[in-house]
This record gives sequence, structure tokens and C-alpha cells, in this order.
Amino acid sequence: MKILVTGGAGFIGSAVVRLAVARGHEVVNLDALTYAACPENVAEVADSPLYSFEQADIRDRTALNRILAHHRPDAIMHLAAESHVDRSIDGPGDFISTNVTGTYELLEAARAHWVERGRPQEFRFHHVSTDEVFGSLGPEGQFTEETPYDPRSPYSASKAASDHLVRARHHTYGLPVVLSNCSNNYGPYHFPEKLIPVIILNALAGKPLPIYGDGSNVRDWLHVEDHADALLLVLARGAVGRSYNIGGENERSNLELVHTLCAILDEIRPRQSGSHADQIAFVTDRPGHDARYAIDPTRMRTELGWRPSMTLEEGLRRTVVWYLENEAWWRPLQARHGVGRRLGVTA
Repeated sequence: MKILVTGGAGFIGSAVVRLAVARGHEVVNLDALTYAACPENVAEVADSPLYSFEQADIRDRTALNRILAHHRPDAIMHLAAESHVDRSIDGPGDFISTNVTGTYELLEAARAHWVERGRPQEFRFHHVSTDEVFGSLGPEGQFTEETPYDPRSPYSASKAASDHLVRARHHTYGLPVVLSNCSNNYGPYHFPEKLIPVIILNALAGKPLPIYGDGSNVRDWLHVEDHADALLLVLARGAVGRSYNIGGENERSNLELVHTLCAILDEIRPRQSGSHADQIAFVTDRPGHDARYAIDPTRMRTELGWRPSMTLEEGLRRTVVWYLENEAWWRPLQARHGVGRRLGVTA
């Protein structure tokens, strides 16, 4: 099929683009190329006849109409979003504008495109979201697709709003949509403001390894390539109007995660003396920091037959090796605005 991917120069979006092209789909990558986007993320498919790129903002309805009319995609995978929680604390307006207004504009353009093509039953609008919309868990339990929404940060509130807009377009206008909510992603091409690349790159530079609070916050970690595989499966076989929680089945506290990364680095790139774990530094916690996320992946298993292929230890080792071998990718990104600086301390 021909798939339009929004945010296809970003972390998760580029993984989807690379995998979709590898599987023979035509892909149109629509990206505004904001601070976290990297055209290098899709360099391996950029010369493929199956790939094309459109630089545009999802808030620009005129550009969206033009792109949809020209390319006439069979499906839209919506991954474009402002996504860094700390930045949302400092500047929530950008998150509302892109994640809410941008999703609205894209939905309007998609619906017009779908109607113009005669409302084909096989058309899909796949909205990619986060488990953060469900709020914070205690020590027990998992998020299911029926968990009530309870967003706690400007970022998660903006994603919750976009989820609701997508469902409303389906129920009111009949637009064929599927939704997915994922756990924390990691892997190659992860922008170096997020936890795992921060730890890897700070460790290599001999800098402190910052851990918010006491490090007890728990996340479920999902390798980005596993996630891309799951997203294409949801697009192809997910039931219209249904949502799917995609988890990695890999819960770890932030402190456990950092110690695992340090152990891998100690083996692959040891310090002259001591352990990389000696660089761990506990810092002031993030305002409103959710205690725990965990996804119940039953629906993905039973309805679509999907499970992640990688253990966390295997995925982290592959990620560390990737960063060691790709300094030419991450080094220039460290000069971008806000990277390497503590954000999200405004309470």
C-alpha cells in the first residue's frame, strides 16, 4: 500500500519508514523538520523509488490538502508530535499547538481525502499515541485499552486530547481509524535528550549520569524496531475503531535501567578505573513525575498474534553498540537547543 507517515524523520517515525520501505510499501514521509527531526534517520531508504519526502507542518491545512491530493495514500500513520515531557513542562503551548491543533488539521484533511476517494473501506488513519495518557500506576496492575484516561503532564494531556479527537472523527463521521498506545521506546536514532541516550553519551564523556528523584520510577521498555513491526501490523490487521496497547513486557526502574547500561558499558567500553556506575548522580525529581507505567499486551497477543522479539538486555546492548558506532550521527545533535541541559524544572 501507499502510506503517508507524519513525523517520519523522528525517532519512531523513521523506524516505521525504514521498515515499511523494506517490506515493499510506498512511503511518503511528511515532516516539518523541527529540532528533534533528522533526515539522516531515513538515509538508508532515501534513494529508494518507494520513498518520497514532503517538508510540511501538520498544522498547515493547505499543505496537507496539496500533499494528499498529489500522493493519494491508502493509509495515514500519524506519528508527528512534540514528545519530550520536560520540554512540555517548560513550554506547553507548542505541545497543544502541534499535538492537538495539528492532529485536528490532519484529521480534517484526511477525512476530506477519504470522502473525495469515495470513502474506501480499506482506507486507514492510524493514530500513534502513548501509555502516558493513562496516568500513573501504583506497584501493581497494568494499563489496558479500557483504562480511564488520567494524563498528568502537558505532554500526556495533549496526546490524550488528540486520541479523543481521532475517536470522535470515527464515531461522528465514520473515518476508518485505528489507535495504538505504546510504552517507552528506545533504540537507534533516539534523540539525545531522552534518558537512555543521555546515560550512554554522558557515560562516554565522563559526565554525571542524572537520575530523577531516587530512581524508583518504573517504565516498560519497548525496542523501537519491535514497535515499528507492531504498528504496521495494527495498520494492516487492526479492527476499525479499536485501540491497541503495545508494550515491551520489560519493566524496570530507572535506577535498574541505568545500572544495566553501566554494566554493558563497563564490558564494551570500560573506564580506566572504576565503573561507569560511579558517575550516577541523583537530581531533583521532575514535577508530577509518574510513578509507574506498565502495559497489559493481551489484545496484541490474542487478536494480532504479536509479541516483542527482544529482551531488554539484548536491546540495550544493541543500542549501546549502535551509539558507539554512530558518533557522526549523535555528535552534531548535541549542539541543538536544549540538548544536554536540564529542562522541566519549572513547577
